[in-house]
Amino acid sequence: MTRVRPAIERMTGIDAGFLYMETPSVHMHTLKIAILEADEALTYDGFVAAMLHRLKRLPPLRRRAVPVPFGLNHPVWVTLARIDAGHHFRRHRLQGDGTMRELEQLIGLVASTPLDRSYPLWELHFCEGLEGGRVAVVGKMHHAMADGAAANALLANVTDVRSAVAPEPLQEECESTTRLPSKAMLVRHALRDATAQIACIPGLLARTGKGLVGALKERRGGVKTPMPVFHAPRVSFNGSLTSRRTFATVTLPLADFRRIRAQYDGATLNDLVLAVTSGALRRWLVAHGEQPSSSLLAGVPISADGKDALPRLAGNRVSNLFTTLATDVDDPVERVRKISETTAQSKRIQQRLGTSILADWSQFTPPRPFAFLVRAYSRISAASWHSAAFSAIVSNVPGPREPAAVGGARLVDLYSVGPLVDGIGLNVTVWSYVDRMNFSLLACPELLPDVHRLAAYFPEALAELDLERKAKPEHRTQPAHGREAGRQARA
Repeated sequence: MTRVRPAIERMTGIDAGFLYMETPSVHMHTLKIAILEADEALTYDGFVAAMLHRLKRLPPLRRRAVPVPFGLNHPVWVTLARIDAGHHFRRHRLQGDGTMRELEQLIGLVASTPLDRSYPLWELHFCEGLEGGRVAVVGKMHHAMADGAAANALLANVTDVRSAVAPEPLQEECESTTRLPSKAMLVRHALRDATAQIACIPGLLARTGKGLVGALKERRGGVKTPMPVFHAPRVSFNGSLTSRRTFATVTLPLADFRRIRAQYDGATLNDLVLAVTSGALRRWLVAHGEQPSSSLLAGVPISADGKDALPRLAGNRVSNLFTTLATDVDDPVERVRKISETTAQSKRIQQRLGTSILADWSQFTPPRPFAFLVRAYSRISAASWHSAAFSAIVSNVPGPREPAAVGGARLVDLYSVGPLVDGIGLNVTVWSYVDRMNFSLLACPELLPDVHRLAAYFPEALAELDLERKAKPEHRTQPAHGREAGRQARA
């Protein structure tokens, strides 16, 4: 039996937290980019019309975030009966030769503006003029609406706008409304829900205490995992953000990752993604005269969904772990080993703590004080006063393994990237598609002005991990550090 969700629903604490974290210079939206092959039937007007028809089956895209008076509780989602298509759909035509670099520049501009909270928190940008008549669809969605897993499922549904096959019905339907709730209703429901939440505190305290004890035991008995704030060195791309963003991509063969992974016992694809990012950052640091003696740290978003969790189209079930990038290790083999061991223990610590602890405690975040402190911190550029909690955000999301299509247009490539947080001027997100690992880099140009230069180091960073290639007589390795690396980077 289909469950009908109410038109007005309390936002969870973790979802609301992404709203509270947003400031004029910190935009908490994610980007999903689909590149489609040329197809004369794929027009902007047809795209919008088909999308509006499909939205009837996608309630999350009709939800508007409505704050509660006096910040008495987290905001509510209000599912609207209709949306303003003129606001949510944007049309662009690339100038010049329509290269990928020109598209990346446009995506940087799209990423540089916040979403308007007086509307549902998403936009779709239809970008024409790519080489060969291709079209790019850039989805921009607030993190409060969906994490990576939910956004992938949601955008997979909405981008297949011309398929002759009717979409499968959702497990849940939503009522809708044409009127926003009154202030009196918002206050009444906020107090009711807050009272109910208090009953959860004793159990949450007990679970937290048990998790902390387990995590401390795990930390004492294994590799010394890096601690955020205490162990992150100062580098130039850590500091207070501005509102501007730049974007770059690089694609590497998935087969190479799998082949190289087999050369390292116990290493995972995620470990290799971290190692390749490390190798690229090492080259960038040398080229800029920055060589911190201690390693950079990565903040790695991880899913809190269980293995048997059903697909979902909205909400956040995420946590974070912190691990080393081993940028202080010259030997690539030792670098992979250190990353693999440290990340494995970080995962064990996370499991001891419980992946839902962060989300559970976020239910008790006081909305107004928290948002006020975040804005004050951003306004006075406090992130530039101290070392960052970690150096960069690095994530890896498995994508489709089979070629996909949007109606009759072949889906050529998929890219995805999450937001920056204050103090962290670089996000590296990998989304695999068929036989490729697509790296997307989002940066604040005032902190990292040459993100395309950094992206260009990734192929060489992968090649240096390939032990079989190095073993061939004709192969001559190049040093990844020192003067020679500097000459390569400047070239």
